[in-house]
Amino acid sequence: MRTATLGPAQRAESLAAMAERELDVLVVGAGVVGAGTALDAVTRGLSTGLVEARDWASGTSSRSSKLIHGGLRYLEMLDFALVREALKERGLLLERLAPHLVKPVPFLYPLQHKGWERLYAGSGVALYDAMSMARGHGRGLPMHRHLSRSHALRVAPALKKDALVGALQYYDAQMDDARFVATLVRTAAAYGARVANRARVTSFIREGERVVGARVQDVEAGGEYDIRAKQIVNATGVWTDDTQSMVGERGQFHVRASKGIHLVVPKDRIHSTSGLILRTEKSVLFVIPWGRHWIIGTTDTDWDLDKAHPAASSADIDYLLEHVNSVLSVPLTRDDVEGVYAGLRPLLAGESDATSKLSREHTVAHPVPGLVVVAGGKYTTYRVMAKDAVDEAVHGLDLRVADSVTEETPLLGAEGYQALWNARARIAERTGLHVVRVEHLLNRYGSLAEEVLELVAEDPSLGRPLQAADDYLRAEVVYAASHEGARHLDDVLTRRTRISIETFDRGTRSAREAAELMAPVLGWDKDQVEREVQHYEKRVEAERESQRQPDDLTADAARLGAPDIASK
Repeated sequence: MRTATLGPAQRAESLAAMAERELDVLVVGAGVVGAGTALDAVTRGLSTGLVEARDWASGTSSRSSKLIHGGLRYLEMLDFALVREALKERGLLLERLAPHLVKPVPFLYPLQHKGWERLYAGSGVALYDAMSMARGHGRGLPMHRHLSRSHALRVAPALKKDALVGALQYYDAQMDDARFVATLVRTAAAYGARVANRARVTSFIREGERVVGARVQDVEAGGEYDIRAKQIVNATGVWTDDTQSMVGERGQFHVRASKGIHLVVPKDRIHSTSGLILRTEKSVLFVIPWGRHWIIGTTDTDWDLDKAHPAASSADIDYLLEHVNSVLSVPLTRDDVEGVYAGLRPLLAGESDATSKLSREHTVAHPVPGLVVVAGGKYTTYRVMAKDAVDEAVHGLDLRVADSVTEETPLLGAEGYQALWNARARIAERTGLHVVRVEHLLNRYGSLAEEVLELVAEDPSLGRPLQAADDYLRAEVVYAASHEGARHLDDVLTRRTRISIETFDRGTRSAREAAELMAPVLGWDKDQVEREVQHYEKRVEAERESQRQPDDLTADAARLGAPDIASK
């Protein structure tokens, strides 16, 4: 199938096309659920549009723990249905839908009590593996194993000897969450969905009781579009209540934001060949392998301040360092922290006892004719949420619609990925790139890596790494703007790549080089390049300042010191 190129021209065409003819389904919000909903709808043969006020995955869906997992801790809560569903989705993603993006990752669970804890925790992990295999999608991951203390310390020498009496090791999976969403959006576009980021819904269009469309502001070029649709799906995550307020309807539930922060530290700061999962007094703490880094998280605290830019406070950072240092033989300090990011979980809070316990489950509602709301859930089960949302929308369509096919629809880059992976040495020889560079591209783009390599063939200078972030090729910056819908420097350094959290300078030393690579694609003049660089530097400084503040209120005020970027 053809791939979708999401450059400036395609964005303008999509907005114009959405306003020209009534759609079957318009999806509002391009996080993982909104992007998945657009893919589900368009692959059922429905004319589909997707609009996003900022960038793909710019909210919760780029700030997660980056895990695709069944939710081992939900077994302890006896929520077997949620775990079973998530394990099935994990298997589908690993084996069929996105093997180029979703990869196995091992975790070590240190045991602190002899006897009963190994039996208790071991039973839970054994059930986890058994449930995965029972769904027919567990073959891609090794089974768990029991380790003695000496064996566990060989796997993870960073652990204090007195921090464990033994360990369990099991497997889950991980992905780059923002890259996954961008791939979902491109897949939906490849099947015919019209998609536009930086396109903000300002109001809904109503005829009597019915919602028949949305007024959409083009945040980039100015102007407004009236986009009419037979059904609109509100998939705006933590903004669900704000979006619902545009129709003046009080829903049966509302969405509460819970803040989770993560730290990123260099790989050499923690000597281990496995990720770690640790119990805290409130939840669990993950230490997750992430390329040449570790991700440490997360916290879980109520947040009722700015939703667009949740801020990590000094207290948040101290909490994570204190808990991870309780088991490390060489403690981490603030100086070890390369990156910090904060995200908001959209937790369902009900109006009654029946819905208040929904927690990480999701729900779909049809509060007024023409408007469907999908909320809650967890990243791993986005496809199920999307299917349920489209099923609900279909009830309001006066036509026969096919069942969901996303269980059988691989994302762009999956087809041919394994064959290219097997040929990576030949690709390296052909392109002149080191085989490690080719592997990096294949694990970020799958078979679409050939499109990135075509840019290098046309301009060999794009085959060089960025000077201050040498994990990434210059071609990837150009590709982000020309093919993946990146509109601003922040989109590239924060979401298309992860330079903003993977370098001690938070991407400021790469900002100008990246902006100058984007400029020809997006038609920027020198003044706009300067604005982009200055805005990015101010954003980083505001984040650093927020992370020096003692609490949420002061951290939020400091983070809001850097306004969002505006186009020329």
